[in-house]
Amino acid sequence: MKSMFVAASLLAATAPAFAQAPPLPLPLPQPTIITRGQAIVTARPDRAFVTVAAESRARVSADAQKQNAAAMTAVLQKIEQAGVPKDAIRTTGYDLRPEFDYANGKQTFRNFVAHNSVEVRLDEIDRVGTVIDAAAAGGATTITGIRFDVRDRAGLERTALRQAVADARARADAAAAGAGATVDRVVRVEEDGVPFEPPRPMMRMAEASVAGNLPTPVEPSTIEIHARVTLTVSIR
Repeated sequence: MKSMFVAASLLAATAPAFAQAPPLPLPLPQPTIITRGQAIVTARPDRAFVTVAAESRARVSADAQKQNAAAMTAVLQKIEQAGVPKDAIRTTGYDLRPEFDYANGKQTFRNFVAHNSVEVRLDEIDRVGTVIDAAAAGGATTITGIRFDVRDRAGLERTALRQAVADARARADAAAAGAGATVDRVVRVEEDGVPFEPPRPMMRMAEASVAGNLPTPVEPSTIEIHARVTLTVSIR
């Protein structure tokens, strides 16, 4: 009994040695600054797209298709004669549907309508009016969707992005200096989505162009490429 009492006493005496040490305090997170930067890069367009369509009507669907095929063929011939290569023309839509009249709550069949549309790419801006007139002379029923763009859009987007990041960094440096600190490192850069809206052209129909002496004047506007970013930096 005495030996058991001694062993229990020794265990009690050494128990504190096995107790866990108190946890160390966690390091405080490094303070950060979040800023937003933006940039706009402008450029003159060097590429244009024009949507041209031909529409035909007939009582029989096959006749509407045949008439439309002949009409679009004539339109494309005129466009190609204006100097547009075939690889710059692509079909964007084809539709064949019945057309009805509605009177006194009654639906009456009228015709079948065949609609064919193509998009024409022009790498010479000053030829847009000439191609529009050629399509109209070929029998196009609709000429819409004129838009302008730049061939090196990717390069201009990267330039705008670099400028937006530089703007955000300058704002972060200013904010840190105002707080009596300096920027330590960049933690995160996020590109914000920017909706793209192609510039709309302005068209002027002069008397000379109506008479056929001059092509339809088309004046492209300047293209603006936007970039926005959110920058997170740590300061010290």
